[in-house]
Amino acid sequence: MSTPDTSLVRVLDETGRLAPTPEAERYLPLIEALGDAELERFYRDMVTIRAIDTQATNLQRQGQLALWPPSRGQEAAQVGSGRAARAQDTIFPSYREHAVTRIRGVDPLDIIKLMRGVSHGGWDPTDPKNGNTRLYTLVLGSQVLHAAGYAMGLNFDGRTGTGDPERDEAVVVYYGDGASSQGDVHEAMVFAASYQAPTVFFLQNNHWAISVPVTTQSRVPLVQRSAGYGIPSVRVDGNDVLASYAVSRVALDEARAGGGPRAIEAVTYRLGAHTTSDDPTKYRGNDEEQSWERRDPIVRMRAFLQGRGAAESFFAEVDAEAADAAEDLRARTVQLGPPSPDAMFDHVYSEPHPLIEEQKAWRARYEASFEGEAR
Repeated sequence: MSTPDTSLVRVLDETGRLAPTPEAERYLPLIEALGDAELERFYRDMVTIRAIDTQATNLQRQGQLALWPPSRGQEAAQVGSGRAARAQDTIFPSYREHAVTRIRGVDPLDIIKLMRGVSHGGWDPTDPKNGNTRLYTLVLGSQVLHAAGYAMGLNFDGRTGTGDPERDEAVVVYYGDGASSQGDVHEAMVFAASYQAPTVFFLQNNHWAISVPVTTQSRVPLVQRSAGYGIPSVRVDGNDVLASYAVSRVALDEARAGGGPRAIEAVTYRLGAHTTSDDPTKYRGNDEEQSWERRDPIVRMRAFLQGRGAAESFFAEVDAEAADAAEDLRARTVQLGPPSPDAMFDHVYSEPHPLIEEQKAWRARYEASFEGEAR
């Protein structure tokens, strides 16, 4: 197989000007079909999730959360791909896909519950209100195996490749450049390619696996890893929400139609820390961070919309809505109480189990033995 072209698919340049690269030409009809409302929704999504992300980071610093993984800088990759998926598609996130999960209907407070330690999973992935979104996965790369297996099941059940785009399903799975070095990811690609499972592997290359740079992780562009398994692979500017949307839309449509797996490397940058327990100043320089700040996906999209004539009142409205969403998250977070002690037993098995019931009863008796004693 020939070495894939590693040039980026880009529609907007760093100043927000419409300047598609040659690799973007095939995607332009999808961009041109977008109306003002859809373009403004992309911007609204990015601004709102950044405000929520900033608020969650502050809540962790104030002792309200045990941990928070910031997504600042990666909004375009997530919003574009999240908006490209159809309602019947299934999403397998890693642990930083705050924009994607919100687009699919997950309440950000459910992520907060997980990071606060008052929930064992965060949300019910089978509840329709959560948009077929699986739970966050903190074990690097394991969700990629889950996604490939689920997509294989779609094939076996005849739920994909039928020729009905309103019914056919696909899977999109998110992972990072660090996770791309995990064996689970490569095993998933082997099975997805072998069984032509409708899986879109969405790699967010944010350049740092905690403190390990991508140049150490791979001697070749990461897009070549998926291409090596015979999976059609595209490299996109992950800070360009329009390019992210178009590339993801095409990949999902092709996978859904029976074309087998597809892979996307979204080249972006983690502007914040890996998590709130990390200090990026220990391993990367200020010049690098500033160079990526100038490629901020929100600033880029704002400039594009301004060039199209969007009113300043629109941007003020979005800022106000984002601030309200962040403040609402804060208010609901500080009101969270402790979880029920029984929660640790309730979902160990899908059906009642005598051993679990015995342990649950023992805990109740043990705690009751302290009643009336001085604490």
